[in-house]
Amino acid sequence: MLKRYYSDLSRYLKKNHVLIIYGPRQVGKTTLIKQFLSHTKLKYKLDSGDNIRTQHLLGSQDFDQILEYAEGYDLIVIDEAQQIPNIGMALKILVDQIPDLRIIATGSSSFSLAQSVGEPLTGRKMTLTLFPLAQLELLKEINKHELRERLEEFLIFGAYPEIIVAKNRDEKIALLGELVDSYLLRDILALEKLKRSDILLNLVKLLAFQIGQLVSHHELATQLHIDTKTVGRYLDLLEKSFVIAKLGGYSSNLRKEVTSKHKYYFLDLGIRNAVIAQFNPISLRNDIGQLWENFIFIERVKKCSYTGFYGNRYFWRSYQGQEVDFLEEIENTLTLYETKWSTTKKIKPPSLLTKHFPDASFHLINPQNYLEYIV
Repeated sequence: MLKRYYSDLSRYLKKNHVLIIYGPRQVGKTTLIKQFLSHTKLKYKLDSGDNIRTQHLLGSQDFDQILEYAEGYDLIVIDEAQQIPNIGMALKILVDQIPDLRIIATGSSSFSLAQSVGEPLTGRKMTLTLFPLAQLELLKEINKHELRERLEEFLIFGAYPEIIVAKNRDEKIALLGELVDSYLLRDILALEKLKRSDILLNLVKLLAFQIGQLVSHHELATQLHIDTKTVGRYLDLLEKSFVIAKLGGYSSNLRKEVTSKHKYYFLDLGIRNAVIAQFNPISLRNDIGQLWENFIFIERVKKCSYTGFYGNRYFWRSYQGQEVDFLEEIENTLTLYETKWSTTKKIKPPSLLTKHFPDASFHLINPQNYLEYIV
């Protein structure tokens, strides 16, 4: 059993508040909750948003029914809460009307659940995001030497808990194929009532080949033979369903920067590689630079999310071709990051950026030093 960063959920529970746990399906939200419930002294009720009766009852906005549902419990836990219509109002009724009640709600689509709970629970909720396993979580199970030894495995097969503990390569590939088929296509299409699974899959494939590159909605629309608004809608859906992460451009009013486009990374490289059916070893690949940049970026996102870094993150590129993979800004202080798989290349920060921001620090992240930035 792999221990998650948020294993002690009692730290985040407050009376008459809702703890919302976001994250993709199969990332371990239900397991995390069941582990917590197995040793809590609170009297609890565990339910699922997939349950038709629960959907009807909590979606009814009937005060009497909803209050009766939670009567006598200290803790209500609703897994996959985004399946319940008007769930935000039901949760508001519960936390407003039942003294000392605690609630946990999980969701595999931040879009659906966030829309429902946003306004009704203003000031009455706390949000956590559970990602595929982070390197800093795995460090609790194995040491840094072993993390380095398994680096190629993480770059190819990703870090979903089920994949991490799978016994062999064939099992990992089969499980990833099932994840892509059931979660990426079936669940997302059903959630948003989309009909064109081929467009969604082809869009994800295009993004898989453009990791680290500037992405144009217009170019994607042209390749997919759809309009740019549809591309934007699908990209937004993929982001809020925890398939991809968007990185915007940094602007400092230099008039020499590219900010109108975005870069997209995958929350899990196993999903990315499964989409394009590419599981070759690193020595036989021509996309190792893309894999490395994606790996460092998303592991950095996980670390900052778990440890409470609240800065902003961007890429930077000038029209003259100078660029930085990504930078972080906190309290007007810039930190620049460049990722390189090669350990022999020496890279200097872009002269245009350092000229205007001489106090910015620059870090080159390669396989020799990467752990200090992500664990």
